[in-house]
Amino acid sequence: MEKKEIIFVPSPGPGHLLVSIEFAKTLLKRDHRIHKITILHWTLPLAPQANLFAKSLVASTPQIHLHALPEIQNPPPLELFFKASEAYLLEFTKKTVPLVRDALSTLVSPRVAGLVLDFFCVPLIEVGNEFNLPSYIFLTCNAGFLSMMKYLPERHRINASELDLSSGDEEHAIPGYVCSVPTNVMPPGLFVRESYEAWVEMAEKFPEAKGILVNSFICLEQTAFDYFARRPQNYPPVYPVGPVLSLEDRPSPDLDLSDRDRIMRWLEDQPESSIVYICFGSLGILEAPQIKEIAKALDLTGHRFLWSIRTNPTEKSTCPYDLLPEDFIDRTAKRGLVCGWAPQVEVLPHKAIGGFVSHCGWNSTLESLWFGVPIATWPMYAEQQLNAFTMVKELGLAVELRLDYVSAYGEIVEAEEIARAIRSLMDGEDTPRKKVKEMAEAARKALIDGGSSFVAVNRFLDELIGGEF
Repeated sequence: MEKKEIIFVPSPGPGHLLVSIEFAKTLLKRDHRIHKITILHWTLPLAPQANLFAKSLVASTPQIHLHALPEIQNPPPLELFFKASEAYLLEFTKKTVPLVRDALSTLVSPRVAGLVLDFFCVPLIEVGNEFNLPSYIFLTCNAGFLSMMKYLPERHRINASELDLSSGDEEHAIPGYVCSVPTNVMPPGLFVRESYEAWVEMAEKFPEAKGILVNSFICLEQTAFDYFARRPQNYPPVYPVGPVLSLEDRPSPDLDLSDRDRIMRWLEDQPESSIVYICFGSLGILEAPQIKEIAKALDLTGHRFLWSIRTNPTEKSTCPYDLLPEDFIDRTAKRGLVCGWAPQVEVLPHKAIGGFVSHCGWNSTLESLWFGVPIATWPMYAEQQLNAFTMVKELGLAVELRLDYVSAYGEIVEAEEIARAIRSLMDGEDTPRKKVKEMAEAARKALIDGGSSFVAVNRFLDELIGGEF
């Protein structure tokens, strides 16, 4: 049988690139019918290092070929990103359509089996159709998010306006959820007209895909996957293929090996399950007043901690220590460590880690589950509020700090509230520690031969390529 090729088109954000390329590696390892995977990629003005990041991620896998698209001419104005980021990303993707068409005209051959598109790249389905290539959506989010995307166009047909935060306690009966979903945990972009229209436009494209690959697993989101297994009318098949995790070859643009060694040596000296790890992801940048409240909370609890503080990359002179109370580092030197970048996939499995205060990005959430570390939810942006709600209310797998926090709204969470959540996470009887450990085992079982995600990946590949393994 002739070897086949697949073309991936990820969104250039670091989290999307990371998991998309990891999934490409998984397919190459799993199936001898795949000869090569080509990654079409581009950079965003706010993520200029995407090319270097992509190169570093594929350096160890020669079967993955990077194909950089030319620079976008006349990109959307950056003002749109700061007002409505989803609208900006969707408009930027639309401007890649002729560039992707040109690239495919040189790359497509009888060996190319199909396209795997990030959900922000759904406008490219039409280009795939022009080349008679099936397009599959790779959802870097979870099945709860997919349920919301299924619900949005249906809601829009009844009420075409964006969501209204002032609407009180309105809740949404979203298929795939057991609980009703409150308006205030829906993605913040749904409350901004331009972003709301972008969300709906993307969601309306989902039924045009040949299938949807979801970075989650059945045991984690049973209700949602059961709903999609019943094949809602005019909806493509859904494949639970996760957890897709990048546990190796995960470079950081801020990587300093001496920092990594300092952090890991410090953890070695700490008692088992004693450390609360605090990190809000690569884009979780907090202002000084909020950072001071977290510092106060750590003083109130007295817990040992590892705290990764991300600073604004445009302010090169800013050091995380500059934002802390003047004597905080000295006072907490025996029980805490503050750093900029932290090697998260090495930190989380360390025996000293007892809990994780997290922004609930889906990659970080899956990592915490994989390593059996319970989290306290502090979402920041994008779909993280919905993830937090799913983990706390729908699945009972996390401790609630906040479900509806949005960093762009400028609210300050006070020290007493943070301290209560940290105490609950580290000491509370209701911390779902045992349930999280059980889910870690279920995640591993999903990926082994015969597991639910292993079987789903096989079904996808048989659909895409055909023939025998």
